[in-house]
Amino acid sequence: LFRWDGEGDGRPLLPMEAEFGQPQWLFGMSTYAFESPERLVCAYRWRGSWHLATLDPDGQHLAVVRLPYSEYEQIRARPGRVVCLAASPLEFTALVELDLDSRQTTVLRRSSQLELDAGYLSAPEPVEYPSGDHTAHAYYYAPLNRDYQAPGQDKPPLMVRSHGGPTGSTDGRLNLSIQYWTSRGFGVLDVNYGGSTGYGRDYRKLLEGNWGVVDVDDCVNGARYLVQLGDADPQRLIIRGSSAGGYTTLAALTFRDVFRAGASYYGISDLEALVADTHKFESRYTDRLVGPYPQAARVYRERSPIHGVDRLSCPIIFFQGQEDRIVPPNQAEMMVEALRAKGLPVAYVSFEGEQHGFRRAENIKRALDNELYFYARVFGFELPEYTEPVEIENLP
Repeated sequence: LFRWDGEGDGRPLLPMEAEFGQPQWLFGMSTYAFESPERLVCAYRWRGSWHLATLDPDGQHLAVVRLPYSEYEQIRARPGRVVCLAASPLEFTALVELDLDSRQTTVLRRSSQLELDAGYLSAPEPVEYPSGDHTAHAYYYAPLNRDYQAPGQDKPPLMVRSHGGPTGSTDGRLNLSIQYWTSRGFGVLDVNYGGSTGYGRDYRKLLEGNWGVVDVDDCVNGARYLVQLGDADPQRLIIRGSSAGGYTTLAALTFRDVFRAGASYYGISDLEALVADTHKFESRYTDRLVGPYPQAARVYRERSPIHGVDRLSCPIIFFQGQEDRIVPPNQAEMMVEALRAKGLPVAYVSFEGEQHGFRRAENIKRALDNELYFYARVFGFELPEYTEPVEIENLP
């Protein structure tokens, strides 16, 4: 946070190794608010978790407010009171009011009334690991289901998740799409690759000119790191992602030889087509991430999975909304045709009426079940219950 007194560029209130801001993807986002002229309330991210604190306008004193949450956003304040959105690894996001004097909190409204047994919920562990010339960050979720125990010394399959954005980030709040996998015996590594927010400006700048390189390497090296620790089966490494994360997924599967299967949710396969087809808001996004177009057209082609299918050698399942205007369906369909032509196992699930990110509960459930079925067939393991099948072409 900076203070400006009408002259110069202002000065930082409290320089520290923490992130007090976040990408302004939506209107009205705020990580701080003035409770009074003498005190503001702020949220900052440090070592993978958000913290709430009070700070005087001169930046002389930061007082951490210790609450049972790890994520804070949309900070609003009035004298003696703070209202914000808060979440934790075991609790859904809620609208919470805090009395600053008593430190008592009141949950005004929960985003979900679903009650979950903690015996089925895996808590994230922030991890750091070497990747090239920097340290990469991620959350690791171990397999957990109180009703089952893995046989013998089996190491679990590992699913590496690549978040969208790509200059956004993932966090440790309760995420049922992650718990779906951990409760079924998968380890999950949710990666905040170089370029993600929350780890400082230098880390965020790692992706400038390097999209399709740094993000891919951080996902690959995260999988290798867990294999070295003995927490993952090297023969059952999976990568999946949506949107920009789908691009990282496809690039990792195409240009590296580490993962044995993958899932792309409305992912980008042709960077040049993205420049031509995407919506106005993100129309110049890739200038910083890849290079100015068309001057850097060669780089766009070199990093596009559609131009590297000769290097692909593993099964992929694709999910796509037919009304997607951000990453149009042709991005997935080009890759599906390429895998068909090469004789690789491939599945394509298309949803009418869905846009960029699936909204209908039945479609979200079907996508997860289809993806699980796909891995069961590819890796040859039995499913404990009926799971909706999906057609897989070219599967022996």
